[in-house]
Amino acid sequence: MKIILCVKQVPDTSDIKWTENNTIQREGLESIINPYDVYAIEAALKLKKTYKDVEITALTMGPFQAVDMLKKTIAIGVDKGVLLSDKKFAAADTYATGKTIGTVIKEKLSDYDLIICGQFAIDGDTAQTGPSIANTLNIPQVTYVQEILSYENGSLTVRRELDDGTEIVKVKLPALICVLKDYFEPTRAKINGIIKAQNSEITTYGFDDLSLTAEEVGLKGSPTYVSRAFRPAPKETVCEFCSDIGELAEKIKICGGLDE
Repeated sequence: MKIILCVKQVPDTSDIKWTENNTIQREGLESIINPYDVYAIEAALKLKKTYKDVEITALTMGPFQAVDMLKKTIAIGVDKGVLLSDKKFAAADTYATGKTIGTVIKEKLSDYDLIICGQFAIDGDTAQTGPSIANTLNIPQVTYVQEILSYENGSLTVRRELDDGTEIVKVKLPALICVLKDYFEPTRAKINGIIKAQNSEITTYGFDDLSLTAEEVGLKGSPTYVSRAFRPAPKETVCEFCSDIGELAEKIKICGGLDE
């Protein structure tokens, strides 16, 4: 099985800067791996530990500094890293991002069985990029995946976590899945993995390597835009202290939070 692992560098939310187009300024900004993508990495590594002949390629779109993030994934067990980077890709919305990533997969990384993405990114939280990639590639997708249950006969069986329960879904590969956070300790890099990462070459593709036009990528290729970006003003709250449970119950009832 050949897995493409889509990961994203996101800004440290304590130090966000904005461009004149109301998009996040990523150049030179302290960044981390998107937390949901950490669990996408773990899902891929679990498949590699469970089944034979599994190869994982980590793919990201972003500034050149994202090379360091890709090497961190290699240090914990990913096989290769690919960076999609060009100034023309900047300020892309989820549609343009999905189209650009889907195109590089179609044209440069077409020998794959499974694409794994995190369900959300903490710098946007739209959950649209993974489905947009699947749409560009015209392959089936399964979102809100909590657990991969099995892989056999060219199909993957997963458990989806929904608002009103769970679903067990079987999807024929090639396909794309978007995973949720899980409850385990992420894999830590070992010395051999760190050495491998340091010696690894990250393949890089830019705008000129793809068949897309300038009107299809970045800000020009984005049908949506951010009209305004701001930090919400903190709400003023008043705390009341109660001496016993009876007084607390009475105050809750007065506020309408307790039935008669």
